[in-house]
Amino acid sequence: MGQRLPRNVWALSITSFLTDISSEMLFNLLPLFLANVLGVGTAVVGLIEGVAETTASLLKVYSGALSDRLGKRKTLTVLGYGLSTLVKPFLYFASSWGWVLGVRFSDRVGKGIRSAPRDALLAGSIPPDRRGLAFGLHRAADTAGAFTGLGIAALIIWATQAGSAQLTRQTFQIVVLASVIPAALGVLVLALGAREIASPTGETAAPRLTLSGLDRRFRAFLVAVVLFTLGNSADAFIILRAQERGLSVLQVMGMLLTFNAVYTLLSIPAGSLSDRVGRRRVLLAGWLLYGLVYLGFAAARSGVQIWLLYAVYGVYYALTEGTARALVADLVPQAQRGTAYGLFHAGVGFAALPASLIAGVLWQGVGRWAGFGPAAPFFFGAALALLAGRLLWGWVK
Repeated sequence: MGQRLPRNVWALSITSFLTDISSEMLFNLLPLFLANVLGVGTAVVGLIEGVAETTASLLKVYSGALSDRLGKRKTLTVLGYGLSTLVKPFLYFASSWGWVLGVRFSDRVGKGIRSAPRDALLAGSIPPDRRGLAFGLHRAADTAGAFTGLGIAALIIWATQAGSAQLTRQTFQIVVLASVIPAALGVLVLALGAREIASPTGETAAPRLTLSGLDRRFRAFLVAVVLFTLGNSADAFIILRAQERGLSVLQVMGMLLTFNAVYTLLSIPAGSLSDRVGRRRVLLAGWLLYGLVYLGFAAARSGVQIWLLYAVYGVYYALTEGTARALVADLVPQAQRGTAYGLFHAGVGFAALPASLIAGVLWQGVGRWAGFGPAAPFFFGAALALLAGRLLWGWVK
C-alpha cells in the first residue's frame, strides 16, 4: 500500500475485523430468528431495527462532541465496543421480540458511543491525501470480518440443520455463544493496540446537537445523506425478500458471504479511487448503483436473482461507506470532527427508524391498512436514492 500506514489505522481495522466476525454471524440471523422462531411480522422487524438505530443516535452526537471537548477519542471508542460485547450473550435467552429489541438497542448504544470518536481517531491518524485509503482499509477489514463471521454461522447451520428452510432456536443459540469470543478479542486489541492522538479541544461548553459553526457544504451533505437513508431500510428486508423468493437459510448465508466478499475486495480500491478522482463522484456513483439494484430487488422473480443482485449491492457498499466518512473529514477541521461524525451518524440513525417502519408497512401493512407487497419498499428506496444523488451533485461542490 505504498507508504507504511500508522499504527492506529491497523489497530482500529483489526478491532473492526474481530467485532464484525461476532456481529455479522449473529445479527444477520436476527430477522430469520424473529420470523421463523418467534413468529413476528415485518412491521415488528422494521420497528426493532429502526428503534435500535434511532434511539441510540443521540449518543453518537453526544460522544462525538464530547471527544472534541476533551480532545480524546480512544477511551470512548473502547467503552462503546465493550458495551456491545457485554450484551450479545443475552440473545441466548430471547423468548420474545422484546428481548431482541433490548439487546439490539444496547448494542446500538455501544455503537453510538464509539462510532464518531473512532472515525475522528482514524481521520486524525492519517494525512488527508491518504484518508480514502485508510477508511477503505478499515471498511475492508470490517467486511472481511463479516465474511468470516457469516462463514462460521453457515458452518454451524450446515452442521445442525442443513437443508432446512427455516432457522431453529437451537442453531441460533449456538451462534450466540460462538459470537462472544471474537468480540472480546476485538476490545482487547483496541485497548492495547491503539494510541490517543493529540487533538485541539473544541470551544463548546458542553456536547450538544447543533449544526452551527460547521461548513455549509457539510450541512448540505448531511441533508442529502438523511434523504437517502429514508429510503435505505434495514438490510433485514433484503434477507426476508430472499427467503420469500425461495432461498433456504443456508442459501441466504451463501448470499451474504458473496456480498461481503465483493465488499471486502473492492473497499480499498474504492477508497483509493476517491483520493484520486474526488469523494463526491465516487459517492454519487454508489448511490446511483444502489437505486438500480433496489429496482432489481423489486422486480426479482427468483432467489437466484436476489443473490446476484446482492453481490452487486456489495459494490455499492464499497463505493460509499468509506468514501462518505472520508468526505466528512474533508469538509470540517480536526477540532470539529467528533461533532461532525456524531451528526453524520445521528442523521443516518434518526432516518433509520422511519425508513424501516415505512418499509415494513409498505410490505405488509399495519392494522386495517393493507401493504403493497414485498416489492414496494425497494421501489421507494430506489426513488429516494436517485433524488438524494441529484441533491448531492447540486449542493456539495
